Amino acid sequence: MILDDEVFAVILAISIVLSVVGIAVSLPRPSENFAAIGLLNKEGKIGDYPSNVRVGQVISLNVFVYNHLGYTALFRVDVKVGDGGVPSNTTPLPKPPLFSLYTLLGNYENATIPFNVTFTYPMLNQTLVLELYVYSPDNSTWVYMGEYVFLRLNVTGVVF
Repeated sequence: MILDDEVFAVILAISIVLSVVGIAVSLPRPSENFAAIGLLNKEGKIGDYPSNVRVGQVISLNVFVYNHLGYTALFRVDVKVGDGGVPSNTTPLPKPPLFSLYTLLGNYENATIPFNVTFTYPMLNQTLVLELYVYSPDNSTWVYMGEYVFLRLNVTGVVF
């Protein structure tokens, strides 16, 4: 069977289109790079958080940090008392941290870090804020990732 030029051109065009589609489908897609933070209760689970505490009472919680940045990274979690405020995804809360927690994680690794916090003065709708930072070795600084979690509490009573 002899193919004329038009039939040959159509077959060639279909072959090229199918080849391009096949290559595009088979290429690995770049993954989205991110890090995540989560607040866990004292048993290391989501939920059952304290909502009413007394001044001076020790609150035990856990923070969960997950690395999906594509490289090993050093993370810092700043624990802050927000006095009712919370940060944004671009600006951290303008309060000094009570303390910071650190963890070094490889890609796809996570860590659950226990911590205790105590409030020193009463306040309704108080916020406990945890902000996630990553260390940038390029400029030797900590970079706020725009990731945070917070817990609203009613802090009542007198100092023990």
